[in-house]
Amino acid sequence: MEKITQPLANESAMSGVLDKNLRKLGSRLGVSLALRGDQLLIDGPPGRTAFAKHYFEKLGELKARGHQLREEDLLIALDMLEEGPPTCLDDYAPSEPLNLSRKSVTPKSLNQQAYLQAIKTRDLVFGIGPAGTGKTYLAMAMALSYLQNKSVNRIVLTRPAVEAGERLGFLPGDLIQKVNPYLRPLYDALFDLSQYEQANRLIERGVIEIAPLAFMRGRTLNSAFIILDEAQNTTREQMKMILTRAGFDSKLVITADITQIDLPQPRKSGVLHAMKILAPLSEIAFVRFNDKDVVRHPLVQKIIKAYQKAESKEG
Repeated sequence: MEKITQPLANESAMSGVLDKNLRKLGSRLGVSLALRGDQLLIDGPPGRTAFAKHYFEKLGELKARGHQLREEDLLIALDMLEEGPPTCLDDYAPSEPLNLSRKSVTPKSLNQQAYLQAIKTRDLVFGIGPAGTGKTYLAMAMALSYLQNKSVNRIVLTRPAVEAGERLGFLPGDLIQKVNPYLRPLYDALFDLSQYEQANRLIERGVIEIAPLAFMRGRTLNSAFIILDEAQNTTREQMKMILTRAGFDSKLVITADITQIDLPQPRKSGVLHAMKILAPLSEIAFVRFNDKDVVRHPLVQKIIKAYQKAESKEG
């Protein structure tokens, strides 16, 4: 084991951000971390302590360049150093937060940052990855930001009404009441990001529309931010239909978890087909998330890893 004493970047704010995240960072870095005033003690195997020292030196350089580092920036910087060359942070700049009516939203991983950047620069973006990686939540945040800045006139949120083991016909009520539970995750994200009364007013005025995918047929959606959620449960025909709904000045974000396809014939999923035939088009962005991007309970990340391991053996 080896101990290194690392001086921190020159202000207490840095120490405050680190103090709240020492256990998480120590686990990721494979070392033990402790703060002693403006000194950081790093204890662990020589290779891991050397990498940790390099990581904190790079954080210090970011601070010296005037960047205000938040918790998410610490994790994004670590992702970049683990996946890229030692100099990969030389041109890094933390993302500006999306300031919405109820809260500010910032990406919490490198892939989330790439996802938001892709939505800004492309009109069609696929977000592919497991549950809890922020695919729908960040897309909703971007949609509200675009509406707030008058870059679009409306938001259209849709998802296929496909049963995950339960039968739709057994649910009580008319068609709208039957499909409403399938749309609940979209409502949850919307109300978490915006004021409840404001969101309801926008829904009542039709500025925000939440509807099953079947309701999109035959429409042309101009100046709209469209989010198709749970796209792994679309058929090929449904996917082609939604891809051709976007009109002028519109954006379309498609989210999918291809490990949770509930169709009777999973291989015929519309999103799998679209990923294959649209991959050559440079105007379309495909952002792939993994277990590092999970922002739910820490146990969720471990559950996803366990299932991935089991499925790779079965495959």
